[in-house]
Amino acid sequence: MRSVMDVFGAREASAEPVTVDDVTVTPRSRALVVRLPWGGFVWNRPTAVLVEQDGQARRITIVDVTRILQVGLLGLAVLTASASLLWFRATLQSRIRLSVDKGPGGGGR
Repeated sequence: MRSVMDVFGAREASAEPVTVDDVTVTPRSRALVVRLPWGGFVWNRPTAVLVEQDGQARRITIVDVTRILQVGLLGLAVLTASASLLWFRATLQSRIRLSVDKGPGGGGR
C-alpha cells in the first residue's frame, strides 16, 4: 500500500535567473504533485521573486489575487447551498405540519 507521502508532495523550485546589468531576478514557485496509479497531475503557482542587486538580496512575495477570489467564491457557493438546503427543509417541514393539522379530510379541526 502506498503512503500519503508517495501520493501527495509539495516542492519549492527556482527557475533560471535572469540578469540585466547588475540586477539578477530569480522566480520561485511551489508545486503540488499528486501521483495516482493511473496517472497524476502537477499544479504550479508562483510564490516569490528573488532580486539581487549591488550585493543585496530581497524577496518579493507574489500575492495570487485570482486564487483568493476563487476560494472566496467557493465559500460563498457553500454558504448559499447550505442556506438553500436549510430553507427548503424548513419549508418542507412546515408543509408537512400543515397537512397533518388539517387531517385526512382537508378541513380544519
